[in-house]
Amino acid sequence: MPLVSASASPTEVLEVAPLSVRSGQESAFEAAFAKAQAIIASMPGYLGHELGRCLERPNEFILLVRWSTLEAHEVGFRGSLQYLEWKSILHHFYEPFPNVSHYSTVRGVASR
Repeated sequence: MPLVSASASPTEVLEVAPLSVRSGQESAFEAAFAKAQAIIASMPGYLGHELGRCLERPNEFILLVRWSTLEAHEVGFRGSLQYLEWKSILHHFYEPFPNVSHYSTVRGVASR
């Protein structure tokens, strides 16, 4: 499923989270994420996600999550009990803690 498509909803939001994982914890993080992804995938407004690992700096990852709206992520997910579980599984791996940004598709320039 592509993260950007020409038919994307006008309110669809792409969450971008650059993740710096403590050196030596990369494999443990990947295993923990494999478990935690079911949590985020179960949330209302969730549309899809992708986790990438940097080729040049192997302790750096990028998490891309598509949401139906900004509120689905910021209020729905982050305000849920499931988020507490997500935090307990993943947040101890990060150094420093990530700054998350949200983006919307620029109309007329997306491609598949």
